[in-house]
Amino acid sequence: MIRSSIDIGTNSVLLLVAEVNNGELKVLEELLEVPRLGKGVDKNKTLDDDSIQRVLDVLEKYQKFLEANYKESVSNTVVTATSAVRDSSNREEFMRLVKAKTGWGILLLSGDEEAITTYRGALTVLDHKYHNTANAILDIGGGSTEIALGNGLELEEYVSLDMGSVRFSERFFKSHPPDKYSITALKDEVKSLLNSSELSPDHIETAIGVAGTVTSVAAIELNMDEYEVSKLNNYPLKLKTIYKFIDQFSVMSAKEMENRYPIFLKNRGDVILGGLLILSGFLEWAGKDEIIVSTGGIRHGVLI
Repeated sequence: MIRSSIDIGTNSVLLLVAEVNNGELKVLEELLEVPRLGKGVDKNKTLDDDSIQRVLDVLEKYQKFLEANYKESVSNTVVTATSAVRDSSNREEFMRLVKAKTGWGILLLSGDEEAITTYRGALTVLDHKYHNTANAILDIGGGSTEIALGNGLELEEYVSLDMGSVRFSERFFKSHPPDKYSITALKDEVKSLLNSSELSPDHIETAIGVAGTVTSVAAIELNMDEYEVSKLNNYPLKLKTIYKFIDQFSVMSAKEMENRYPIFLKNRGDVILGGLLILSGFLEWAGKDEIIVSTGGIRHGVLI
């Protein structure tokens, strides 16, 4: 059966079209847009009208794409939303607007559900050797970060933390590039949240990373001209490489970053450094010098 799923995140909206058979996925199409739904949500606790309209435009675009290319999947589309919608006071209004415009209802995931769904989704696109290791799957979103620990395909424990690339960049960075005190404050908060979580990193064998921070920097490091899923999946992104980009981006404005890496940092220039600081903080906490890249995630997990 051909099915599709759409993940409405704080920063991006992603579409997946796949054949689903007995819990296995064969990916047919993936599309990405970055309408930044969660802009200002950390401060204002509400979705603004412009952000909502950008997301509605993306959803209508995706619907037209599906009707033209995979019409049988339109009625089988699962639409999920996460941190930005969870945290907003006008989430019901947003969900009603989406239903009115597209006919799609939204499955609003809790932080725990987000972690569970991401765990299985991340593993679906990786080598089967990771089905037999003690994994820590990291999902740095715009508004929250999920960490899921498991043994092979079996999830054991997880946590959702209110730190994300958009949330923390808006909270800590008052200028671009930010001053060193702002960077230190963000790093300290990441460390504090990780250390106060109920998770222990002691038994982690493999760190696996999903979502835009990890995939964007890996694509840049691999000198790609476009996202190549087959090359990104299973790629070991080294901590020393992450440090290299942190040093580089710490002295660049958002515009300079987007001009230098337009394919992968469009609409991400003001949040990529915050995401990398969360990523490096996680690897330091986990005691790992690399993270395995996965292009899987929520949209894969909900289909299986």
